[in-house]
Amino acid sequence: MQRKKVKPELLAPAGNMEKGKMALIYGADAIYLGGKLFGLRAFADNFSLEEIREMVAFAHHLQKKVYVTVNIFAHNEDLTELPAYAQALAAAEVDAVLVSDLGVWSLIHQAVPALKLHVSTQANSTNWAAVKTWEQLGADRVVLARELSFKEIREIAAKTTVELETFVHGAMCISYSGRCWLSSYLTGRDGNRGACAQACRWEYTLKEKNRPGQEFDVAEDERGTYVLNSKDLCLLPYLPQLLQAGVCSFKIEGRMKSAHYVASVVSVYRKAIDACWQDPEHYQVQPGWLEELEKVSHRPYTTGFALVKPGPESQVYTTSSYIQSHDFVGLALSYDAGAQRLFIEQRNHVAEGELLEILQPDGSLTSLRLTGMRDEDNLPITCAPHAQQKFSASCTKNILPYSILRRKIM
Repeated sequence: MQRKKVKPELLAPAGNMEKGKMALIYGADAIYLGGKLFGLRAFADNFSLEEIREMVAFAHHLQKKVYVTVNIFAHNEDLTELPAYAQALAAAEVDAVLVSDLGVWSLIHQAVPALKLHVSTQANSTNWAAVKTWEQLGADRVVLARELSFKEIREIAAKTTVELETFVHGAMCISYSGRCWLSSYLTGRDGNRGACAQACRWEYTLKEKNRPGQEFDVAEDERGTYVLNSKDLCLLPYLPQLLQAGVCSFKIEGRMKSAHYVASVVSVYRKAIDACWQDPEHYQVQPGWLEELEKVSHRPYTTGFALVKPGPESQVYTTSSYIQSHDFVGLALSYDAGAQRLFIEQRNHVAEGELLEILQPDGSLTSLRLTGMRDEDNLPITCAPHAQQKFSASCTKNILPYSILRRKIM
């Protein structure tokens, strides 16, 4: 049976309710999120069942989808609550759950046979035989391991018919598809159960057991080295290859990222996927797209395993810090055309007179010089220093709700 070519889904992370809404409003076709149980992001805000129901209602109103992660590597004690949790997710009308453990898969399938199951990237599906096996078990989709080339993805697609999903953007893990024991060993926080301490981003020195008390820098310069610190994935220039390979869902990593990150990256990939689908042979990355990806917090970009196996150039040896060109300072709440005032919720200290760039949900960019600032009582102010402080400013442009206000970092 030949694989049907479809327009790829843009799948975005939702670390909390606001981020989920931002992802959908800025163009994602679907979002993935974690509940309070069984997910691999213990330090994201995560969603209660009530919040999952609210998020699903919001997404379905927009004719979009919600997937929930149930992808921990479960121990015996984790299984007690699992069937009831799966039934609750089905009752909330989630569109699918992501699973990495075969036992978890089996229990969910028994508890809710109609619930769609996606195989998480943590299942390490790196070959067509593994994908075919999941397909025969009834998987609706397999999220491929990050460690695959385009050639390998094409071979998998040629030998299977199940939906294929792959990461196109976001942080990379030094361990195989995120299956890491380093955090657990060094801090007691198990990355395979949602509590990763990101120990791979730390600065390391070398010790030799016959020289107690001596440490040797594994150094690129005087600051030491971050030997396990991978660059971030960016496959924006290679969407036609993924489309041709048979991938039906392009996934952005980042449930721990900010709303600014989610909105900006989703906005870029929305434009790119639309352009690629319309004319893949003449698809070109626009300079503005790359500029947008530089504005959010990120590490230098890499193509990961897509073209060739990564070498030393895929790591960042001198720092674990992020880079970005703009700060997120506010979120547009509403616009009063009669009063010509924009109502804003502060996200970073911002003051009268600052020149701000505005990214709107339709992907357009505009600018605003911040003047006429007033607080919630309509009293004049010169700055908004308080976290999530609500204020308004003079504005002659009809700015859309959920627009991102940001300033260039000098």
